[in-house]
Amino acid sequence: MDTERLESELGRGRVVVCAGFQGINRMDDITTLGRGGSDTSAVAIAAALHADRCQIFTDVEGVFTADPRKIPNAKKLNEITFDEMLELATLGAQVLNNRSVELGKKYGVEMEVLSSLNPIPGTIVREVCKDMEGMLIKGVARDDDVAVISILEVPDRPGMSFKVFGSLAQKKINVDIILQSTGRNGNKDLTFTVPAKDAELAVACLKENSGRIGSSDIHVNREVAKVSIVGAGMQSHAGVASTMFEALYEANINIMMISTSEIKISVILDKKDAERAVRAVHSAFVH
Repeated sequence: MDTERLESELGRGRVVVCAGFQGINRMDDITTLGRGGSDTSAVAIAAALHADRCQIFTDVEGVFTADPRKIPNAKKLNEITFDEMLELATLGAQVLNNRSVELGKKYGVEMEVLSSLNPIPGTIVREVCKDMEGMLIKGVARDDDVAVISILEVPDRPGMSFKVFGSLAQKKINVDIILQSTGRNGNKDLTFTVPAKDAELAVACLKENSGRIGSSDIHVNREVAKVSIVGAGMQSHAGVASTMFEALYEANINIMMISTSEIKISVILDKKDAERAVRAVHSAFVH
């Protein structure tokens, strides 16, 4: 990014207004950056200028532990790590676009999310936070853009998973949570999640490759949602998963699939239970 003109104008004490949401592709054509392009543009410019901080003004006062419009007791965070914010953005939180957070992390650009209407301090997004381990979770996120696909009785032999997910990769379909059953009678079941918009294409692709996969018994469930908790504090505290599962049990909500990482736990459940699940889990962790 050529910053000569920007630095020249800033050096003269002028306020510089840059058009966001656009860039140049490999063919040197001016094009849009896609969803979240304005956030991404801002962080990219801040990185190129070696700015101390990139402030993102939005319709909320910062990053909250849940959607404050749906969870009245959601708390605003003073700060959050890049990794935690990236997980929340990827898992359905709509405060920041995940690509802007990736850029901030890559180039070490501290970010701040704050309100364009209410002039109060927002939430700082940085590499390390002071209370990194003090707060078990930083947020509960919900994602309705999920479909569960199951392939039954796939031959239990080497290479079958590669054939399944290799064919989906060729269609540029992203796969998230994957479960594989224990082999029985020479067969196994494969269950995984994809974005809901890709479900129809994924099923068509799998049926097209049913001969290679060895099974045409394919089922899809679009009436599901993903509810996740995110927090670096769970790395050093036992019982976080147990607390989440207990909250869902007490709310009489069934879990279909589970996925975990060092700072995240996600569950797939019935879409009609998603809002209750967010409330139950949030109440279990945020008081």
